[in-house]
Amino acid sequence: MKARIKFRKLGVMKFIGHLDVMRYFQKAIRRAGLPIAFTEGYSPHMIMSFASPLGVGMTSDGEYFDIELREPISGVEAIRRLNEQMVEGMEVIGFVRIPEDKKNKGMTLVAGAEYLSRACRGTLPQDWKERLDAFYIQKEIKTVKRTKREEKEVDIRPMIHKLTAREDSIYMQVDAGSARNLKPDSVTDAFAEYCGVKDISFAHHRLETFANTGSEENPVFVPLDALGTEFE
Repeated sequence: MKARIKFRKLGVMKFIGHLDVMRYFQKAIRRAGLPIAFTEGYSPHMIMSFASPLGVGMTSDGEYFDIELREPISGVEAIRRLNEQMVEGMEVIGFVRIPEDKKNKGMTLVAGAEYLSRACRGTLPQDWKERLDAFYIQKEIKTVKRTKREEKEVDIRPMIHKLTAREDSIYMQVDAGSARNLKPDSVTDAFAEYCGVKDISFAHHRLETFANTGSEENPVFVPLDALGTEFE
C-alpha cells in the first residue's frame, strides 16, 4: 500500500537542498519506525518519490512525497512519530493513503502550484498593486528563458492562472510539473521589469502543490493530499 506525506519547510531549512532533504527523511522514517517497504536486490533502498523538488532558498507549506508501506499505520500515529524526529523548520502535517497504480504518483500528478512572493531587497513603486493588475490583464507577458545553450523569448502569460496582491506580497497560481513549469521568480522578474525597477529580489513561499482534475484548457487545481484517503 502507498501513502502520501505532506510537510512544511521553513526558516533556515530553506537553505537545505533537495538531495539532503531526501536523506533527512530517509533517516527520520527509520528512526520513527514506520513500516516502509524497500526495493529488492543487492542494494535495497526505501521506496520513496518526491512530488516537486523545492528550490534552495524557498520556504513552503505544501511539500509532498510518496512512500510504499509493508502494512497500514494510523495517519495520526505516523505524523506523531515523524514529528518527534523533525528539527526546527520541518513539520509533517499530512499522511494519507493513495491508490496503488503508477498514474497516481505525486511527481506524475503535479500540474500547478501557488506562491506568495515578497520583495526582500529593493522596493516596488507605491502603486505596485494597481500596476500588478495591469500587468496581469496583458494578453502576452514575454520574458527571456536562458539555458546553457541558448536564450529564447517565451510568453509566460498562459502559465499564470491567478495573480493578485495580498497585503505586502504577490500571490500567484501557476503551472508546475513536467509538462509546463513556471518558476515564481520568472513572474516577479517580469513584473519588476514592467515596473522599471532594477536591483530588487523576492523571497518566495510555496503555499500548495496541485494536481489538475480538469483539462489543460480548463484546469481544476486540487491539493495532492485531497486525492488520498485516511488510513482506517
